[in-house]
Amino acid sequence: MTSMTATASRADELLRAMLGPNVRFRDGQLEAILATVDERARTLLVQRTGWGKSLVYFIATKIIREQGLGPALLISPLLSLMRNQVEGAERIGIRAARMDSDTVDAWDAIESRLAADEIDVLLVSPERLANDRFQTRTIPQIRLGLGLLVVDEAHCISDWGHDFRPDYRRLVRIVQGLPANVPMLATTATANNRVVADVQAQIGDALRVSRGPLTRDSLRLQAIRLPGQASRLAWLAQHLPGLPGSGIVYCLTTADCDRVAAWLRHNGIDAAAYHAQMPQGMSREALEQRLLKNEVKALVASVALGMGFDKPDLGFVVHYQRPGSLIAYYQQIGRAGRSVPEAYAVLLSGREDDEIQEYFIRHAFPGVEALTSVLGAVEAADTAISTAQLERKVNLRRGKLEQCLKFLEVDGAVAREGSKYFRTANPWNPDVTRFERVTATRHEELAAIQAFVDSRSCLMEFVAQALDDPHARPCGHCAVCRHGLLAVDIDQAIAQRAVEFLRRSHRVIEPRVRWGSTGLVGRTGNIAAELRASTGQALCMWGDAGWG
Repeated sequence: MTSMTATASRADELLRAMLGPNVRFRDGQLEAILATVDERARTLLVQRTGWGKSLVYFIATKIIREQGLGPALLISPLLSLMRNQVEGAERIGIRAARMDSDTVDAWDAIESRLAADEIDVLLVSPERLANDRFQTRTIPQIRLGLGLLVVDEAHCISDWGHDFRPDYRRLVRIVQGLPANVPMLATTATANNRVVADVQAQIGDALRVSRGPLTRDSLRLQAIRLPGQASRLAWLAQHLPGLPGSGIVYCLTTADCDRVAAWLRHNGIDAAAYHAQMPQGMSREALEQRLLKNEVKALVASVALGMGFDKPDLGFVVHYQRPGSLIAYYQQIGRAGRSVPEAYAVLLSGREDDEIQEYFIRHAFPGVEALTSVLGAVEAADTAISTAQLERKVNLRRGKLEQCLKFLEVDGAVAREGSKYFRTANPWNPDVTRFERVTATRHEELAAIQAFVDSRSCLMEFVAQALDDPHARPCGHCAVCRHGLLAVDIDQAIAQRAVEFLRRSHRVIEPRVRWGSTGLVGRTGNIAAELRASTGQALCMWGDAGWG
């Protein structure tokens, strides 16, 4: 039996152990496993959401480990949403461990297990690559060397991608330093030709690209323009109960997540908000489990519930507001309809959409003035300087300051020693051309999804063409192809109730509990209870109903 035939046979056994005796590989899955295990190739997999990319790298990892080689290092931006994929991997005996901000207490034990060769795949966030401890203590524990590098959501490497993350730039240096016989598997569902070319240019000419069709036959797409928030709330109250199973309602802001979830509950619909700023005591994992078990009709979520979340029978995805690009839209609707014959993806477009997206575009990069100011402050310091010390020297909010430091660190202009930063000897000039080019691309993407809302051609084909899918074709299932899908009209009585709800939906403004680092002299730490401001309320919001 040849090596490749033996690998294919073993891969088939592992597939059945993971998913059941009657399951077969989808087109391209086995080929990707063989290329990784037998050819030690470096491959970029561009496959539709729900295709089974995690299955490929977990089976490849298992076979590589059975050959006596080192563990896999898996880099993913949303590890917390990969719990169910990891559970599937454990069914074939893969020993997985996760190192991120949620598992700090387990780091010592994980490093001991790595040293004892008791971990088959180590999952880390891209931010971990910049961590001193990870570089100097964790990686050296892998005594057999890496057996496989997996880069999940690889479009994040490219600043052309819809979800560019600066920490992914560090991956390029890691890949370039890998021995030639260490395979790499990079995966994404959302890379158009421009993103693919950029990833290839950064990773190197040896990177193979494997693309499959991106259309999803189970999805029923519809776009509805409802400018007022009250109209959209009324539509949700009327139509969400009739949608199949349970699903996700996406909002652009955390405030809207809270507001929409409260409105749905007010109308007897079991819904919960899900975002990165959950109140203390509210577990995102517990909410995910409720959705997975169909114990809730909908999670009203920000993008925090996106890439990596896998519920095969998710019945619908509704957008309360329009995403910033068709690529982000495709990523989110791809949560639905993976194992059911029919699922709905309804986009509700409102008048505030463009305002929110323009804000996101303006703040995607820190700005040349801010970057130059932060770099100057670091350079002027006699010794390494902390973020708190920098706050007293530059007129920037903490979030903007940390964004500047991240960009400067990835560009090599500053380096970190523990929690402090110092200027490196590397010359640095702001890449204004790149900032302008990417900003222009974001505006082009915004124009494309604006056109999508009013499209009179097949909606799925429209999305597939935006992703440069060579297999794009009319789907025959969307609201355009079928000349209608779900009702567009709303009950005016419900809409009026929504107006009243919005008038009462005040946004709580919590008082500051700690003195600012640039505040009054002699005032540090927590603010005494008797000195704190009272809780406030924002009495109106942009685009609310009835206030003028």
